[in-house]
Amino acid sequence: MLHSFSAFINSSNFITLLVLLVLLVYLFLVFWIFTYKYKQLTKIQLDQALELDLLGQNNGVFNPHSMIGKFFPNPNLINKDLLEVARVKVIKRLSSYMTWLSITSSTAPFIGLFGTVVGILESFAKFADVQKVSFSSIAPAISHALIATAAGIFVAIFAYTFHQIISRKLYEIDSSISSQIMIIASKL
Repeated sequence: MLHSFSAFINSSNFITLLVLLVLLVYLFLVFWIFTYKYKQLTKIQLDQALELDLLGQNNGVFNPHSMIGKFFPNPNLINKDLLEVARVKVIKRLSSYMTWLSITSSTAPFIGLFGTVVGILESFAKFADVQKVSFSSIAPAISHALIATAAGIFVAIFAYTFHQIISRKLYEIDSSISSQIMIIASKL
């Protein structure tokens, strides 16, 4: 396995190696974002569910230490419009890094495809001076070049999946905050 990997590295062109390096950076970035956001949002989701339960039990008494409450140092100045603005600000802050997951899931296959195209062009250039080329001599070069596309698709699958999981967490937090706002607004 290690021998095949070193043979692959030695026989690859600069562009293919660069594409694979970029995709490796994308992959690490995707896993870091997912791990960070998933942990953060899971804690916030549990806190917001608890906050919603407490709000229901306390007859809509507003907790100034909740995510929404932090926007209102003076509870007497609360109104429905300001609560909605606070909700939007919270969700905007929580959705940081989502754009990176989206960009990665959509661009990684194209980056891999670029590496494949360059690899295939280079393979055909090697056979330009040969009069008769057999499929058995072209097939390894093309399969070698297709590794970049496979790597791009691999990265995109993780980025898209993680984007969907984090989006669902954000939706659940947003629903909880919206429910809190409805309870608070009904008491105004």
